[in-house]
Amino acid sequence: MGWRFTKMHGLGNDFVVIDGVRQSIALSAAQVRALADRHFGIGCDQLLLVERAQGGEADFRYRIFNADGGEVAQCGNGARCFARFVVEEGLTAKREITVETRAGLLRLYLENDDQVRVNMGVPRLAPAEIPLRAAQQALRYPLGPAPSWQVGAVSMGNPHAVLAVPDVATAPVGAWGPAIQALPDFPEGVNVGFMETVARDHIRLRVFERGSGETLACGSGACAAVVIGRLWGELEPDVSVDLPGGRLRIHWAGAGEPVWMTGPAVRVFDGQLSDVPV
Repeated sequence: MGWRFTKMHGLGNDFVVIDGVRQSIALSAAQVRALADRHFGIGCDQLLLVERAQGGEADFRYRIFNADGGEVAQCGNGARCFARFVVEEGLTAKREITVETRAGLLRLYLENDDQVRVNMGVPRLAPAEIPLRAAQQALRYPLGPAPSWQVGAVSMGNPHAVLAVPDVATAPVGAWGPAIQALPDFPEGVNVGFMETVARDHIRLRVFERGSGETLACGSGACAAVVIGRLWGELEPDVSVDLPGGRLRIHWAGAGEPVWMTGPAVRVFDGQLSDVPV
């Protein structure tokens, strides 16, 4: 017998969610790639695995695999889907859920309006913590041989580079995204955000994610963009972030404080794999 799964999305950033609490799950990178394939598999940007917590403080363990099969530490849109999944599946009755991730503990809150609020943690700005090869911390880092780009950099549990662009609709995301990802400055790769500032409480954003390419939404990318925009002096603490798939609300009070993300999580359908790819 194959595995049961649920297809979900957060603003179009789509996921295959698998219950590893009531099922015995062991995934290879090749299996993740096969499941994520949009022509021969289910199709998704990331695969999310729900597991039993390994420590005493958390309710669950939250694992994230990109479409290329690589396991990563953070996914904000996935976290919202994770929260809705475990409640709807009866795995917990809590409205405040703590999960273990490779980036540390993550706290998820189900709101009364079906939105999910996530404490994404304190942003990490030191180059060694992103990680980024740079002699010292800076507001902007010159990248490329010319240099071609001036980016802000931050870790939200995963590495992000943020560029300011005059218009996200015409930004060369498909060309610059992989070019920046290929630079040796980011030894673990990087998610590349293209940010257009509309007002001090409103930005537009497109994100080229490592291991997935451009997605319709990136929760950690939205958090990263607001952090960088705040550090550049362009944004207020509360910001609406418009992504191709919809809007997220991000709050960051400033240095030493966690970033809060609020947005929807949608269950699309449930299925059963009769033959798990190998």
